[in-house]
Amino acid sequence: MRWQRPSPRVCELMQTGVEILAAPGEVLESLLAEIDEATLADQDPGLTLDPALVAALRRSNKANLLFWIEAVRRDPATPVAPNRGPEPTIIARDLIRRGLDDSVLQAWRAGQNVAWRRWMSIALGLTSDPDELAELLDFSARSIFEFVDATIALVSAQMRDEREQLTKGTQAERLETVTLLIDGAPLRRALAESRLGYGLDRSHLAAIVWSNQVEPDAATLGQAAEALAAAVGARRHLTVTASVGALWVWVPADHLPDAQLLESVLGQTDVFVAMGSPASGIDGFRRSHLEALATQRLLVRAGHLRCACWDSLQLVALVGHDDGLAREFVRRTLGDLAHADAELRRTLAVYLREQSNAPRAAKVLFAHRNTVLARVARAERLLPKPLSIQSLEVAVALELAPWIDLRGS
Repeated sequence: MRWQRPSPRVCELMQTGVEILAAPGEVLESLLAEIDEATLADQDPGLTLDPALVAALRRSNKANLLFWIEAVRRDPATPVAPNRGPEPTIIARDLIRRGLDDSVLQAWRAGQNVAWRRWMSIALGLTSDPDELAELLDFSARSIFEFVDATIALVSAQMRDEREQLTKGTQAERLETVTLLIDGAPLRRALAESRLGYGLDRSHLAAIVWSNQVEPDAATLGQAAEALAAAVGARRHLTVTASVGALWVWVPADHLPDAQLLESVLGQTDVFVAMGSPASGIDGFRRSHLEALATQRLLVRAGHLRCACWDSLQLVALVGHDDGLAREFVRRTLGDLAHADAELRRTLAVYLREQSNAPRAAKVLFAHRNTVLARVARAERLLPKPLSIQSLEVAVALELAPWIDLRGS
């Protein structure tokens, strides 16, 4: 159908509307949150359980919304071209690499419907003239819906190209093989080892190495994987590109690396590492990876930590499943300590972990015994109840605290 330009008055209303929509603050943020929720509903677990893919889809949602807004700001009368930016291109690559198809992109229509409802509420406040309102709603509907259609068509074409490229490479075979192993498919060990170039009859430490950058540096991710292998003394390791911004890594090791050493190796790079626990054989290969994935979800939720292993987070995963209940438990149990100096909480956590043994806690914290005892005494004064009658509850709350946003409701 031929594109019909709107009246100058509707162009003016369109530009006024997008200024309201794009204003920094609650309107834009709440809209993006609603779009994310709609696009992630009823998705394949292969997407929703992978924090890197979820983050990529959220970035594409935001990029598409802002792309349409900026296009209307520049020229509200013309059709908005499909978004050819990096975010939609990256989600196309990631979905294909994880064995998903372009049906996932239909989720953008759910986000489109959310945006359209919000846009209608804005439009109703822009004019009381029924003719202007009718023209505004008709034109903006065509603008939004045709933009989403065009972007889905573009990304679908990119996914077809990506599929053709990947089927020619060894990375696709590696990803397919490890996916079969993780899913518990009856794959012969000798065949899997041949495809991966990696022995499965040993102890494995799985990790996920990723970056939150829109276009991460592949070399930096690879260097982080090599640093992990070096930290446990492994000369070889298996690395599989799971998405543009994430590597799945398996290291032949029966122990964890020193967390502080790994943090120092990562330096100031925007790279995160989530580790499982060492486990043997094909079952251990699978289990350690699933633990690393669960660890990654907790690291993403915490937001401020860069490196963690499953062994240190099992309790958090068990009792912190419900954010609201966990937040209330931490607040009620720790009282004023919940918002005090983080050093006090860490000292008390280590002290309780070491069975209230100050010399052992001092060794872990690289501090003097008297310093530890002084911090513990200060921390106790901030607790709502004496430590002697709720040491278990306090210990659990202290383990949970770093992983919860205590500012939330």
